[in-house]
Amino acid sequence: MSTMNLTPKAAALLERWVQAASDIGPALAGEGDLTWTEVRDGYGKQLAAALPAPHGVSFERVELDGVPDEVTDDRALFYIHGGGYVHGAVEAYVGLAGHYAKRLGARAYVPDYRQAPEHPFPTPIDDVFTAYRALLAAGTAPGKIAISGDSAGGAMVITIMRKARDAGLPLPVAGVAISPWADLTHSGPSVRSRAGIDPLCTGGFLDDLARAFLGDALATDPDASPVFAEVRGLAPTLIQMGENEVMLSGAITLAGRLAEQRVRTTLEVWPRMFHVWHMLAGHMAESDEALDNAVSFITREYERAR
Repeated sequence: MSTMNLTPKAAALLERWVQAASDIGPALAGEGDLTWTEVRDGYGKQLAAALPAPHGVSFERVELDGVPDEVTDDRALFYIHGGGYVHGAVEAYVGLAGHYAKRLGARAYVPDYRQAPEHPFPTPIDDVFTAYRALLAAGTAPGKIAISGDSAGGAMVITIMRKARDAGLPLPVAGVAISPWADLTHSGPSVRSRAGIDPLCTGGFLDDLARAFLGDALATDPDASPVFAEVRGLAPTLIQMGENEVMLSGAITLAGRLAEQRVRTTLEVWPRMFHVWHMLAGHMAESDEALDNAVSFITREYERAR
């Protein structure tokens, strides 16, 4: 890919990721013979095969935990997978969540939330918030919880913290939003200026995902698009975005929104990187460095909460 200096192995893995997603577009268009369950299962299995969990990390489906060899001080990472609220799968994230948990020395909880179009807005968000409440109810100390997610899950990082704040529940020590899909209006200039550059997302594809997810809701609903939300009082937040992403404008707007409302905010924009490049952790230097930055950010907040 001319816009990125990928090693042959990283390029091959990226191509496998693109191929794993090839059934999503036809399903959104109502074409093809696969059900949504089959689309998600195929996507998850293909990515789990291409990007498996690292050595020393085990997964249990019942609890959806990624458990590294050593858990430091009962740390918990609440990780929200992406997929446009439509096509994500927990199995697709054994690699990313595994690398994250291992670096952080934390148990990773990856909620298997219901998705559109069978379960449109706000069901996916409500399911994730229910999972967050359950983590607290199970006795996990708030000072040991960090929340992170990518794409749709990156947007939910902000939304779940808002819902916790409004419900009077403890907030996590930190939030890390990776390539957040923060503005479903797609009105920012990057949708046009980055057209054809990101190998994983286009403006048209995002429009189709938004229609499938939103149902009768507006794209400006703050739970769907946190760029329109009142975010005062949230935990320190790191946003990591690839400069090639069509979603770039939304992430920059979100960072500004957080900063204006006195949330301690860090924005990293990585030149030439594509949507959720962290998925190639263990196979690409930029993926490892970005994940290390996220882990350092969270670790500092764990230490402050001691």
